[in-house]
Amino acid sequence: MSADRYPRGAGVRFAGTIRGVRYGRFSTIVSMRAVALTLALTIATLIVFVVSLSIGRFVVPPEDVIEALLARGDGMARVVVVEWRLGRVSAAVVFGAALGAAGAIFQSLTRNPLGSPDVIGFSTGAYTGALLAIVFLGGSFAVTAFGAVVGGALTATVVYLVAFRTRSGGFGIIIVGIAIAAVLSSVNTWILLTARLEVAVSAAVWGMGSLNGVQWDRILPAFVLLVAPLSAAGLMWRRMQLLEMGDDTAHSLGIRAERTRLMLIVCGVGITAIVTAVIGPVAFVALSAPQIARRLTGTPSVSLLPSAVTGALLLASADIIAQHAFGGDLVLPVGVVTVSLGGCYLVWLIFRDARKRARR
Repeated sequence: MSADRYPRGAGVRFAGTIRGVRYGRFSTIVSMRAVALTLALTIATLIVFVVSLSIGRFVVPPEDVIEALLARGDGMARVVVVEWRLGRVSAAVVFGAALGAAGAIFQSLTRNPLGSPDVIGFSTGAYTGALLAIVFLGGSFAVTAFGAVVGGALTATVVYLVAFRTRSGGFGIIIVGIAIAAVLSSVNTWILLTARLEVAVSAAVWGMGSLNGVQWDRILPAFVLLVAPLSAAGLMWRRMQLLEMGDDTAHSLGIRAERTRLMLIVCGVGITAIVTAVIGPVAFVALSAPQIARRLTGTPSVSLLPSAVTGALLLASADIIAQHAFGGDLVLPVGVVTVSLGGCYLVWLIFRDARKRARR
């Protein structure tokens, strides 16, 4: 049943939970369950956002947090909420959403739940570029960001070219990416061992993925830079879904498969590199967010918006744990928390797949 048969702006119900929507030249099929779950995840993220601004050494009631955000609160509440906490919490939400979107891009392209930038080496490559900038070029934000983008782009180029030459498809990208990530991890260790002690310690802590000490002078430029790749990925999402049906099907529907795939890789690498440049390589958010969102929404493949919202919720929640797990006396790098949670998720995923194979 084609959406072209329905009038402009019409919504048509399919199978109780699906709506076909057409507006002008554009048409799509929307799962109402996915819409409802995305709204629920958004509300949960907003709740975590307010809670994170509220708790700490100085507790601010949620109603005072909202008043402060609306510039109507008293002086002390506004200082605590806006000047001390808002930057970090905003970074957790936005960067979590960006990592969730990047994970969705690569998992869709590889058609594999392991197709995440932190698994296939792109995050490691971005970290290598940023590490070289920190150790050898002074480590200013502009230089570090440039190094991260270049490192991620070069790694993605090598992975893509090797996988393309072997004609091994999405699974080949994962295997090649894991191998290159292992090599780059060794290079990163060598760089840290040869650097000056204070620089190596600072780079190693940052390399765990940390929101500690992030300031608006770095957060705002990153937010601005993320707009372009996230918007481009959103505009190409329909084409990416068609690519999951295979290159031949995509070609028959007028999609230039290799060009679209390359553009999506550029978007995913750009998103990953920008986040890495500011807070370091945060593991497992990009890996787990798309799969959690897919299972919650009941869709057959990963989707960009639910994955982004899930990533925002995961990183914001992990940051609360990182800040307050030890009563505020010790603030952990948020990457330590995401690795712990992500490791549990990965073990669960392996056992779940093993049980599925055993039933067949």
